Amino acid sequence: MSKDVSPNNVGRLSAEELSSRTLAVGGSHFIVSVNGAIEAADFPEYDELYCRYFFDYGSDWQIISGVSEGMSQISKKSKCHVDERQLCIWNLPVELTLKSTNISGWPKIVVSVYGTDTFGNDVVRGYAWSFVPLESTSCTISMPAFVPASSSRLQEMTAWFTGRRPEFLNPATVAHGESRELLRTNSHGVVMAKLNALTKDLARCGYETSSREPRSFNLASIVSDMEQLSIK
Repeated sequence: MSKDVSPNNVGRLSAEELSSRTLAVGGSHFIVSVNGAIEAADFPEYDELYCRYFFDYGSDWQIISGVSEGMSQISKKSKCHVDERQLCIWNLPVELTLKSTNISGWPKIVVSVYGTDTFGNDVVRGYAWSFVPLESTSCTISMPAFVPASSSRLQEMTAWFTGRRPEFLNPATVAHGESRELLRTNSHGVVMAKLNALTKDLARCGYETSSREPRSFNLASIVSDMEQLSIK
């Protein structure tokens, strides 16, 4: 994954704007702002897909501005022979600013991808998620997508005929580790997002990250940052 620092991808809210916007809030807290877009998905087996997204965060976090969830249009793959990528393009904008006094429950973006089956039923094609980056940066993130698998061949056939495929009642389950060792899944594709993250006053609240070197971003590197985030 490559780090994108082009001028067109710089976050729309500067640190000064965030400061002025939150003067009335008061208290000792830090700010995390993220904007960008869920750009596209690569699902080789499926076409005519749409997605829903939401931000999952801890109980200590509060929304200052923006929206925490949204839904895209249905996208069809390009039939042009020049475009070999065969992606479903959404360019669904995201923008959210939160405040907190605790890094526990650091925001995650969760994406659910849907399509229609042979009988015209809406079925889930994949779940994907990623942490919001821990430092002020502009980056492109690839999120592997997966779906729950039927527990037996009979249930798989029944789900295909009835249109009731296995899915999570609460999509936030994919971003948490509880009982995940019991879950059977199938990999289906990749969701690409471009995020501009801005953090403010982490040091004032006693937090610091141990790495300041520019580098590429993916889910593994962000999880590593979560483990390295320390209290002064």
